[in-house]
Amino acid sequence: MLAFLAKRVAGGILTLFVIGSLCFFITRFAPGSPLTGEKKLPPEVLRNLERAYNLDQPIVTQYLHQLKGYLTGDFGLSFRYLGKRVDELIFPSFATSVYLGALGFCLAMLQGVAIGVLAAARHNRVPDYVSMSFALAGISIPNFLLGPLLVMAFALWRQWLPVAGWPEDLSAGELLKLVLPVTTLSLVHTAYISRLTRAGMMDVLSRDYIRTARAKGLSESAVLLRHALKNGITPVVSYAGPMAAYVFTGSVVVEKIFAIPGMGQHFVDSSLARDYPMIMGTMLVYSALIIVFNILVDVAYSLLDPRVRLT
Repeated sequence: MLAFLAKRVAGGILTLFVIGSLCFFITRFAPGSPLTGEKKLPPEVLRNLERAYNLDQPIVTQYLHQLKGYLTGDFGLSFRYLGKRVDELIFPSFATSVYLGALGFCLAMLQGVAIGVLAAARHNRVPDYVSMSFALAGISIPNFLLGPLLVMAFALWRQWLPVAGWPEDLSAGELLKLVLPVTTLSLVHTAYISRLTRAGMMDVLSRDYIRTARAKGLSESAVLLRHALKNGITPVVSYAGPMAAYVFTGSVVVEKIFAIPGMGQHFVDSSLARDYPMIMGTMLVYSALIIVFNILVDVAYSLLDPRVRLT
């Protein structure tokens, strides 16, 4: 196990290095400059800004300077938010995205597994058809359409829930602000998980040991939950890694629709403003999370299925 983790961590660091290098050169070679906007700056002011942000240096020197900063934990200064460090902007918003993503992840897992188990237990019956139709609808409707539809239905028409915003405290009225964004973020993943759970359970329920368990007189709920679910859920575990990285960093669309101050907004704003340090910082955080969650998925997969060896 330790050898596997060391190998994967080393591979993850190398992957982050490659991603960071590609991101650096792509942003630098893209047309335009982060210091030129609608208002044209005087040449002397532009030169002073370039000198302050090391943009007057050769591209290789800029790359080595930024690489040295990352090795020492320095993400640099934001171009868009003058005087603000990238880590000061990213990590407070990152906590908001993680909180939102954790709720979306848990809701998607609970709903998806429950729906998938129900569909497999009632194969080719009404619950199976209804749940799979729901899953197909969840996969087909994108977040940028689902979010406004939920706002129109439950916030504007019925006025049951707030339109947007982020809770300022833990009161019931403030926590209601989480219902629509968490539902929007989790629905598509609920649909995928339910389909994967159903497929995995259908495969397991045809195995000999399941027939043996039923022949011993075990109840159907015991067969499903104690014997079939452990092996039937393994496809969901494989999907959970990328899904967790996506929801824990926050959906850009969901955060924009519901005015949530998460990291997704920084990612969009920095891309539009060509804020090189902010683009690099958010990209590296996203990439690091994907790598970490993929490692955790491999470990969880081996714990669920002893036949899988970590090498």
